[in-house]
This record gives sequence, C-alpha cells and structure tokens, in this order.
Amino acid sequence: MTRRGPVATASVVVPTRDRWTFLRQAIDAALAQKGVDVEVVVVDDGSQDESPDRLAQLGDRRLTVIRHDRPLGVAAARNRGIAAANGDWIGLLDDDDLWSPIKLKTQIGAAAREGAEWAYAASIVVDELRRPLRLSMLPPDPGRVLQKLLRRNVMPAGSSNVIASARLMRKLGGFDERLHQLADWDLWIRLAAAARPAACSDVLVAYTEHSRNMLVQSSHALIDELDYIESKHCALCAQAGSRVDRRATWRWIAWAQRRSGRRGSAVSTYLRAAIAERSPGDLVRAAAALLGERAMRGVRSPHGAQLPELDWLGRYA
Repeated sequence: MTRRGPVATASVVVPTRDRWTFLRQAIDAALAQKGVDVEVVVVDDGSQDESPDRLAQLGDRRLTVIRHDRPLGVAAARNRGIAAANGDWIGLLDDDDLWSPIKLKTQIGAAAREGAEWAYAASIVVDELRRPLRLSMLPPDPGRVLQKLLRRNVMPAGSSNVIASARLMRKLGGFDERLHQLADWDLWIRLAAAARPAACSDVLVAYTEHSRNMLVQSSHALIDELDYIESKHCALCAQAGSRVDRRATWRWIAWAQRRSGRRGSAVSTYLRAAIAERSPGDLVRAAAALLGERAMRGVRSPHGAQLPELDWLGRYA
C-alpha cells in the first residue's frame, strides 16, 4: 500500500470592497480547491453593498470573515488576512478573479519539487461573463524573474497568481501599505530577491477584465507609486544591472485603460508618456487609441498562442 504524505495546508486571502457579484464566485473557487487543506480569509475593506449581509449568511466552517468599518486600502486588507492565516502556504485571490480547482495543489507540488518558497502559473484573461479573451503574458523564467521584475511587473494575473510560504511572506512583512495599485509588484520584487520561485506552465488563473479594475480606476497616482518603487529598489537594480522601464509601465497603464473601455484615459496616458519619456511612438499610440479598436488591431495576446480549452472555466459561466 502506498503511503501518502501529509496534505498541504493553505490559506487563501481575499480582499474585497463592494463587489459581491464577483466575490461569491471567488469564494467558491477558493473553497473548491482539491488536494489541499484550505481555509479562506475574506477581508471586507468597508463594503457598503450587500457583501456584509451575504458573507454573514455563508456557513462554511473553512471561511473566516474580517471586516474593516472604513476602507484601509487593499494592501492593508491583504496584510490583515495574512496575519490571520493559519496555513503553511498563503494564496492571494482578488475578489473578481477565478482559479482552477487544482491551482493550489499544482503550485505547492511544483514548489516542493523545486525546493521553492513561492510559485506562480500561467493565466488567461476573461470578461465579466467569464468568456476567454486572450492568454496573459507567459510566466517569467524563475532564473531571470528578479531581473525582469526590476524592469516591469511581469507577473501574469497579479495577486491572484502568486502563492508563498507563510514563513517567507511574514518574514518580508507582507505588502507595503504605502502603495495602493503597485503593492503587488513591490512584493514580487522582494520575493524574487529573497528566494527562487517555481513556475507552472498550466493555465490555473482567470483574470477578469472589466471597467472597475483597480488599475484603470485611479491611474493618476500610479506614476507617484512608480517613482517610489524605483527609489526603493535602486540598490537591487544597480546590483542586477537593471532599471525600471518607465515607458513600458506607461504603456501598460494605457493598454489596461483601453481594454476596459476607458479610451479617453488611455489617450491621455499615451500623451503623458510621450512627453515624460520623449517617446514619439506614444503619440502614434495616442492617435490610434483615439480612433478606436480597429486602429489598435495589432494588439494581440503577448505570445500569439491559441486559447486553450479549459474545462474548469466552464463551471463559472
């Protein structure tokens, strides 16, 4: 008889605010994880919608709900969840994203094989109806992840992708609460500087693209946060022979704005990039964004791959 080892324990931290229509499925995705002993910690960061009442009605013993009476920000909410977590591994799931049922099991298994303390996977972008749109960028090579992260945020699907050992997450102090929209990027840099990760090629995360994505809601403060990250990690950049690619970050912001229907914001961001980075190419992008999707038709999935058929995604349709 084959003797099985102990089942891994994982805590899933889900920050939320006023997005019950998404949150219910995110909780279901976390609780449906197979092959791991899972708990879900939802941190309600001052919701004013139906979320508090709905959460109170959920009776799953694996679910813990923590509420902030007033919003403290997503970084503080995630840190509150990390502090309350009991698992050996911590997974981060945004309230509008979804997981494969074997997401945690696959990543923890990959980390165990590689002797890694954090891991990430491939992901797909879906719309609000959970219909596939395109693949995200490919997961970065673990051997070059720090150098790449010091240039720009190359983590597909952001916080919903990464898992890390609770030990390492707490050693690094979790998320920097001085940051709002780029707090995940800052943490990935610190994780990469502290330990080599494991990468999974399977598509295990669905990132939902919609008009209320945090990035496109308040882009005016993003560049200040970019300055802060550049200053905070300047020593690492010098050591690695790398530097923050500000032009790529401007374009990433504008691209996210355009894809979520905020064409005017995208045009403004491209124009600001053209001036700040002395980039004539961004003047062309601004004009194309102004003319609409047909003019921007050259934008495709980053690696041009055909969309895979994902049986697990159908459960959310």
